Amino acid sequence: MQWRALVLGLVLLRLGLHGVLWLVFGLGPSMGFYQRFPLSFGFQRLRGPDGPESPASGPAGRPGTPGGPSGPSWLQPQVPGAAAGRRRAPRRPGPDVCGPGHWGYVLGGRSRGRDEYEKRYSGAFPPQLRAQMRDLARGMFVFGYDNYMAHAFPEDELNPIHCRGRGPDRGDPLSIPGTQGLFLILPLCLHSTSSNLNINDVLGNYSLTLVDALDTLAIMGNSSEFQKAVKLVINTVSFDKDSTVQVFEATIRVLGSLLSAHRIITDSKQPFGDMTIKDYDNELLHMAHDLAVRLLPAFENTRTGIPYPRVNLKTGVPPDSNNETCTAGAGSLLVEFGILSRLLGDSTFEWVARRAVKALWNLRSNDTGLLGNVVNIQTGHWVGKQSGLGAGLDSFYEYLLKSYILFGEKEDLEMFNAVYKSIQNYLRRGREACNEGEGDPPLYVNVNMFSGQLMNTWIDSLQAFFPGLQVLIGDVEDAICLHAFYYAIWKRYGALPERYNWQLQAPDVLFYPLRPELVESTYLLYQATKNPFYLHVGMDILQSLEKYTKVKCGYATLHHVIDKSKEDRMESFFLSETCKYLYLLFDEENPVHKSGTRYMFTTEGHIVSVDAHLRESPWKEFFSEEGGRDPVGKSGHRPRPHELKVINSSSNCNRVPDERRYSLPLKSVYMRQIDQMVGLI
Repeated sequence: MQWRALVLGLVLLRLGLHGVLWLVFGLGPSMGFYQRFPLSFGFQRLRGPDGPESPASGPAGRPGTPGGPSGPSWLQPQVPGAAAGRRRAPRRPGPDVCGPGHWGYVLGGRSRGRDEYEKRYSGAFPPQLRAQMRDLARGMFVFGYDNYMAHAFPEDELNPIHCRGRGPDRGDPLSIPGTQGLFLILPLCLHSTSSNLNINDVLGNYSLTLVDALDTLAIMGNSSEFQKAVKLVINTVSFDKDSTVQVFEATIRVLGSLLSAHRIITDSKQPFGDMTIKDYDNELLHMAHDLAVRLLPAFENTRTGIPYPRVNLKTGVPPDSNNETCTAGAGSLLVEFGILSRLLGDSTFEWVARRAVKALWNLRSNDTGLLGNVVNIQTGHWVGKQSGLGAGLDSFYEYLLKSYILFGEKEDLEMFNAVYKSIQNYLRRGREACNEGEGDPPLYVNVNMFSGQLMNTWIDSLQAFFPGLQVLIGDVEDAICLHAFYYAIWKRYGALPERYNWQLQAPDVLFYPLRPELVESTYLLYQATKNPFYLHVGMDILQSLEKYTKVKCGYATLHHVIDKSKEDRMESFFLSETCKYLYLLFDEENPVHKSGTRYMFTTEGHIVSVDAHLRESPWKEFFSEEGGRDPVGKSGHRPRPHELKVINSSSNCNRVPDERRYSLPLKSVYMRQIDQMVGLI
């Protein structure tokens, strides 16, 4: 009985302390934010630079009304058009709106003294420390790569705990040490009747980790190892295998890497050093072509044009193949297939990939403009009606924009603009502005594609890519806020759990397979702002990876982000993406940044130079004729040129000004708010 009394006493004491904070400082946890109470404590009375309290910010960032409910904004239903409509037309600068007075307020009133956030994150990042972090990132890659080559090659992946290789598993995956946790949650496109889909979908018995890492070797300037690796791939890798693989994974990891390495070898400027191969005869391009041809059967015999999720590299679509696939898996092939078509002068590959994108686009909701996450490729029926930014949809959005960047096809940008507007209308919750105003911070939730109603209260780690995508369209301020939320989760656990429940302030799925999405967004935000805050973030991530995931022969998946237990797997994207983005974050003089060539990263982190050659499309008219109804407006309306501007792009006022270069990108009070909302403080 004594322990019960003690526990009760501690609970009452904690509630009492929170009550004091609410009453005296207004800084307690926002109870209304997490539970369905009519009151919302916390940051609902932050004052703006003009003195009186700013209008209360209600759900979706729309202005509140006197006497109306103030929270919880992430749980409240969205009002279509309220957020996106206002954010699409940023306010015009008024007197002192964008001047020192405005930014002095946004930065948290620096004259009052530096708080703990400013002390930790603001100010210059010493060059010596930056060089140390760059070398640590390079060492991380080298340790993983060398151990793969020593203990795993020519198999697909490295088991870093037992120091051995891993290839396709034809039996029970649970017989492989350390794989159990990976079956707790799988990307929504991984529907299969086989229990070992998590292994076979990715691994094709084609030295996956080596192939996936090729351009990372080049970016790090290791010409001798790059040349050696390319020759190994040419001489030892074959796709004439009885391997059933996921079309999406084979495309982004293998096809994309082969094309990227081919472009590096044949680049006349050779910005990364001498990466040429003696007597090179376009072998990597030929291999990419061979692989793509073996993937083409997935696009045959589907009534919608949406491809089957899996194909056997030797025999084609398996007879028992599933008719369900995810939007991202079927609709994120256009970049790699488009590059291949334009390098070969063969429209086939781009045509099938573009047909799949249009088929998915035409299945979007008439009411919301949103897409679901799982679709039947024969009937076009949405099996999964969840619409969000994470698993099942993430790279679909990404490739609409990146396809436009690479190929210049306006319809890709039109589709992206339209879906981005729907995302702002129905998925975005929280206050309207990231760095000013009241209410909960912006967050993108999972909703029903037809009604826009909240479906659950979790986010997944793949969603951390979205701030990086927002950087590419100029929505830097919103990206800053969203990134801060994922970083706060990282700070709490030293990793990103696969799913995090923002209402319960706890992970729903506990493992972390060394994913790169947060690192990618950190890198792109640093490139956009040059704010050393993001170097501190990168250093935190590097140190966490070294502390919690490094094992005898590489870096291992975290089975449990709380107790830090591990699983014996190092996915290929750790070398191709996670290490690459960390290295580039700290290597300011890298040719990616200094060569004068514009580069874009694929969804697997492979670099592709953006040049006029990829915008040459002799079959462009063929695509438009085959497209059927208009890809954006179901009524046939095509936006006029002035409507092609990416919505929500930064105005002069919303751009990050020079005076913020060495200040926190997010006001301290908002950063503290986010830390409270994930249970850090």
